[in-house]
Amino acid sequence: MKKTFNRPTGMHLLYLPKPCASKPAQQASWRGGLLLALVAMLLGFQLVNGADRHVIMVTIDGFPSYLFDDPKTPIPTIRQLAAEGVVAEGMRASNPTITWPNHTTLVTGVRAARHSVLFNGILQRPGPGLPVAVDGNHDQAELVAVPTVFDLLHRAGLRTAAINWPCTRNSATLDDNFPDVPENVLHTSTRLKQELIERRILTVTNDTVFRALTGPARDDIWTKAACHVLRERKPNLMLFHLLNTDSTHHRYGPQSPASYTALALADFYIRDLVNALNTSGMRENTTLLILADHGFAVTTNALLPNVLLRQAGLLELGKTNEIAKARVHVYPEGGTGFVYLTNPETAAEDRKKAMEIFKGREGIAEIIEPAQYSDIGMPLPNKNQGSPDLILVAKDGYGITGPAVGDDFIKPATIWSSLGQHGCMASNPRMNALFIATGKGIKRGGKIGLVENIDIAPTIAHLLGKELPETDGKVMREILDLQ
Repeated sequence: MKKTFNRPTGMHLLYLPKPCASKPAQQASWRGGLLLALVAMLLGFQLVNGADRHVIMVTIDGFPSYLFDDPKTPIPTIRQLAAEGVVAEGMRASNPTITWPNHTTLVTGVRAARHSVLFNGILQRPGPGLPVAVDGNHDQAELVAVPTVFDLLHRAGLRTAAINWPCTRNSATLDDNFPDVPENVLHTSTRLKQELIERRILTVTNDTVFRALTGPARDDIWTKAACHVLRERKPNLMLFHLLNTDSTHHRYGPQSPASYTALALADFYIRDLVNALNTSGMRENTTLLILADHGFAVTTNALLPNVLLRQAGLLELGKTNEIAKARVHVYPEGGTGFVYLTNPETAAEDRKKAMEIFKGREGIAEIIEPAQYSDIGMPLPNKNQGSPDLILVAKDGYGITGPAVGDDFIKPATIWSSLGQHGCMASNPRMNALFIATGKGIKRGGKIGLVENIDIAPTIAHLLGKELPETDGKVMREILDLQ
């Protein structure tokens, strides 16, 4: 049987004549030629595998694709980068369409059903008859159930960094890390924190004070930190997350005057990042991805499903109007509400009551049951303790909120309850996110249709000469310059 073998991508075999055993000089020459060939092959392999290449992935939180097409959006730097590369009609987010789950999909190439991140933290179930809560104080190892692209690259000897990236606390595979967690500063990697303090980029070292800074102030610090890492470390992969746009869109709504101002500021930070790429000498060998984790929808009415549960005797308030007890509890996610049946002994009865309470109510488009979860990329409740027992889907213009006080199920939305939301089903076009790719290895000047966010991680790995195994996505060959 004829033997076959596969060689790694980018390696070229060099066929040399067999040495003549009776001629020592020819043998020596052959050995020298083989050594040179091996050196050349190894150097070529190193280049193909990303040692001289860089990918910078920036997420502008809550930047819907429709705002890129809006002529009133003042983003000259981002538009110029799009003109030099590829821009998509939009990038479809994954369910649930919130920040940490979609940032995790971007670096794993799998949906929440596999990577396990369903919230900006981990859902806590304190016990039967008690309301659920979400805790963000967890490490990457506790949050993310599958390998990330930066895990793969770090183990291959490439340099990795992340600035304000979710689900990276105490990551073992990020050389520089300023994580998106409740205690950002405390968990920033030691070397990076010291450098930022010395250069007076980070003048606030107490996390309570840091969290009290304005959204623009924190984005400014994170941008300067990212630029510092680019200049000093030249990472092969850097992940960078801007956050102010999300909080602005929540409070004032997308396409509001505040929205356009926040996007203009994000464009300013992108300009700083590009300047750092230029001054560091990295620009020529860098692929820049400018994305968002999810889009945004306008909220005109707020739904309060926990009020209905309280009125039905399934939920009780404490002395300060907090939810103290709950056989059924709705955890709000904007365009959806996750319903939890907290008492196993009464769960069947409580499920029936909850369905009767919510079915056909104004503002509720549908109720999704676990049998449908595989179709929307969500894990089953018996596979993930955070997965809900039911999902309420709000109609367009309606948002689901958490309070259980008062008698009204529907209230007009205000800046205090949120005039903008995400968390809608990923099939909602308003959840489509920004996607721009430009720089090394990317086609120049083109617009493509809708892309999937599960395709980002395998494409990053490919650009750096690696393959990310067992993803839900694929390499985006349609955007690559194959010359």
